Amino acid sequence: MNRTVVEAWLADLTFPHYMDTLYARAREFEKAHPEYEVRIRGIDFHDMPATVTRAANDGSVPAIAEFYYTQSPDALDMVEPAGKPVFASVEEEVGGRDEILGEPVVLDDLEPALRANYTSYGQLRSLPTVATTYHLFTNMTILRAAGVDEVPETWQDLRTACERIAQLPDGPQHAISWANHGIPFQHALAVQGGHIADNGNGRRGRAGKVDFTSKEMLAWVSWWQQLHKDGLYHYSGEIGDWFGTFHSFAGQRTAFRFSSSNDLGSTVDAAQRAGFELAVSRFPYNADVPYHGNVVAGTSLWLADGLDPATRDGALAFMQYLANPVNAAAYHKEHSFIPVTRSAFALLEREGWFDAHPHYRAPSEQIGMMMTEGRSPAGALVGKYFEIQDILTEGMHEVLAHDVDPVQALTKAQAEAQHLLDKYLAERPFSPWR
Repeated sequence: MNRTVVEAWLADLTFPHYMDTLYARAREFEKAHPEYEVRIRGIDFHDMPATVTRAANDGSVPAIAEFYYTQSPDALDMVEPAGKPVFASVEEEVGGRDEILGEPVVLDDLEPALRANYTSYGQLRSLPTVATTYHLFTNMTILRAAGVDEVPETWQDLRTACERIAQLPDGPQHAISWANHGIPFQHALAVQGGHIADNGNGRRGRAGKVDFTSKEMLAWVSWWQQLHKDGLYHYSGEIGDWFGTFHSFAGQRTAFRFSSSNDLGSTVDAAQRAGFELAVSRFPYNADVPYHGNVVAGTSLWLADGLDPATRDGALAFMQYLANPVNAAAYHKEHSFIPVTRSAFALLEREGWFDAHPHYRAPSEQIGMMMTEGRSPAGALVGKYFEIQDILTEGMHEVLAHDVDPVQALTKAQAEAQHLLDKYLAERPFSPWR
């Protein structure tokens, strides 16, 4: 039997054995659909845009490519040499169908915040697969010893709690730590309703200008800087020190830590080994302004444009299969990723998973809050966003490590980031969807 081949280039997130599950899913799909062969290629997520661009230039684009969320503009703006878009709209290609090759379509079942995050120019462009958000992890044993019974919900209350912890005679040397990385900046802006770029963070039109000195950015950076100056926040001096902040928290050398929901499994295990009570709660907001919501991170699957019907439907069916309730629930259990559909969350609820693992409920609750009262995810669609965030963290390093004035440091960083964005736009003078 001649089988239709579906090439799928999937983002290797570099966790141990991460790709094994995806290879297994492909074999399961082939068993159910013997007329298809799914060829998976794992590519380091950093390299996906450049790898697919090369393929577009020589006419060998895979049917499916998985991009990290900060790379969504790369996928939206990517064109073949003739100027045609490389990727189609997933929503348009599904065309209102309820099932494809017998696989139930999950688009209307997606968690609303995730659907909104990957919707641009009026349509769902890609299908979310990996989803994470950002949280406050709290050592409740230390917090209660400091006379505080409730997890802080605002930046202001969090600072007060840190001050109480600092007064403990046998408490940790520092109260809180988190990695100097782009993700906390995203959330700090989002909870205040701030943007890092023009045109509604690139969601109303192509982002052309970055802004590192908005009032929302300066409120966050000043709050962070003061925590550090007062000895409450621990900075190792290393940009992106996720492991260092984890080990400080696990070793009870800090009582609070901001980190990704992807750290849930390892943090729960560390707390159990160390014998302290752990709480996982939403990222705190600035009490001086109304709460506006958070952002989501992760990856999504993009469908190549112009596929023949058999390949297109095989690719779409495989995408739905990866996100069906059983597989999305298993993905959550294996990697702490947010279940991407409401049905997957409901399945975990019925199985008693969240009753047995209560800390794993927090990420779904946080993204559920994003769509209340008319709020929607404020995540940016900005070219070279991953690299732009690196420049932002370098500016923050100057503030923390060398006590440089925040406006001075961020103004310099903004100029460097703008140069990078200008170059990106010059290399892509138009976008097929805009």
